[in-house]
Amino acid sequence: MQDSSNRIALITGANKGIGFEVARRLGMAGLTVMLGARKTGLGQAAAAKLRAENLDVRYVELDLVRPETIVATAALIATEFQRLDVLVNNAGINDPGDGPPGAVDLSVVRRVMETNFFGTLAVTQAMLPLLRKATAGRVVNVSSGLGSLAWNADPNWEYAPVKLLGYNASKAAMNMLTVQLAYELRGTAIKVNSSNPGYTATDLNGHRGHQTVEEGAAETVRLALLPAAGPTGGFFETTGPDPW
Repeated sequence: MQDSSNRIALITGANKGIGFEVARRLGMAGLTVMLGARKTGLGQAAAAKLRAENLDVRYVELDLVRPETIVATAALIATEFQRLDVLVNNAGINDPGDGPPGAVDLSVVRRVMETNFFGTLAVTQAMLPLLRKATAGRVVNVSSGLGSLAWNADPNWEYAPVKLLGYNASKAAMNMLTVQLAYELRGTAIKVNSSNPGYTATDLNGHRGHQTVEEGAAETVRLALLPAAGPTGGFFETTGPDPW
């Protein structure tokens, strides 16, 4: 891992679940963590809990469907730190009305894509100038095995029956963002990767996942702290690369 001293990280959707654990782990690694969350009360409480563990964690209001909060967060980081070393695009939603293409309502797909992909893209674009000012920037897009086209096309895959067009497509789009942004930033010290947390027990799935949040956060943390020789433009889980 690279030196974590005086490094600045922004994590979206970090007041609970995997995002909160990533915030804790990066704070434990010595980073200053900007904990992004939509709801002020929940975000402040989460940041206070981590500060009680002697971690340098600060709440920022960040709602991926409210552009003014994205602009304000970028301005705050620019004023206080002049750069951003790590961006973890973790925030995401699902919708109980999501389902297969022949039945799902278009409004559901739009809602999920608006947060999971368009919101993530907006945050990434806003933070890129700050990432370019870092010595070795890292972008981690928290994706899902459900975003793998190869696995979705495999009828023998364990989760093949889970055909949620909005959610799955949003994660596939995040993977495309990873590939294209890594290409755009080739020749720089910025590395861009997608992480697959695995089926982790969180609010997003009604805590049905078989992994703990500690297990689910592990690969995102690894990718956030990649050394200079680490990969870029890849899709990884703890066991290794995943198929696109």
